[in-house]
Amino acid sequence: MPQGTLEVVLASAKGLENTDFLCNMDPYAILTCRTQEKKSSVASGKGSNPEWNETFLFNVSDGVSELKIKIMDSDNIGSDDVVGEAVIPLESVFSEGSIPQQSYNVVKDENFCGEIRVTLIFRPEMSRGFEPEEESYGGWKESSRDF
Repeated sequence: MPQGTLEVVLASAKGLENTDFLCNMDPYAILTCRTQEKKSSVASGKGSNPEWNETFLFNVSDGVSELKIKIMDSDNIGSDDVVGEAVIPLESVFSEGSIPQQSYNVVKDENFCGEIRVTLIFRPEMSRGFEPEEESYGGWKESSRDF
């Protein structure tokens, strides 16, 4: 499995289903890569077509296969509403190194409810071969030889 850093550029969304009936919603995104979770800023009053243009970094290790982006509507009263979720498979970014900005479907209860635009970049961890990071031959304290 690949190891390294996944850079996610959360650009924008369009056509989101408005969950606020009286005014424009205030969307934000929660990005989850296995156990790591990051939260975007709230696009206050941006309604169904928010723009974030924010970058998030995730450490990728064994077992990571997808990125989940849950779009929420920030509410002052009560709990925040779920707008929808996009699940992005990461196999192609691991093999290609980067996926230019692309739209992914946002779905709620198996119904299409908008699109989210994301750029993905993967930077693999360089294997260091057999060279030691620091000299590991032992110092004078570790020498077992008596002179």
